[in-house]
Amino acid sequence: MPSANLDLVRSICADWERGDFSVTEWADPSIEFVVADGPDPATVKGLSAMSSGWGEFLAAWEGYNVQTDEYREVDDERVLVLLRARGRGKTSGVELGLTSEQGANVFHIRRGKVTRLVVYFDHHRALADLGLAPDAGT
Repeated sequence: MPSANLDLVRSICADWERGDFSVTEWADPSIEFVVADGPDPATVKGLSAMSSGWGEFLAAWEGYNVQTDEYREVDDERVLVLLRARGRGKTSGVELGLTSEQGANVFHIRRGKVTRLVVYFDHHRALADLGLAPDAGT
């Protein structure tokens, strides 16, 4: 039976798969939002800083969404999501999702709210940071 944390993360990702990043009731007001790798690593604190930073990222894309490949409960407070991003760069025309590159998100959850969200463009780094061995094929 899925845990409450896993159910929460699945509901968040369901919105994101539809390209809807507007819902934030799941986030603790003092959430720590970390982009661990990729073109512009950063860490910000607070819901408005997360929303602003992610909004700037999304503004550069048309049709940005994610496709969830796998959910893993790491422990009682963390859920790992392996995913693939899709979208088209507004300026560059670059199409995400045409490669097999897999990213990851790590949700840290306490009392039903996400207190820390770490975004990885490279899922191997997420697995290494969590001390997890990659599954075959990842």
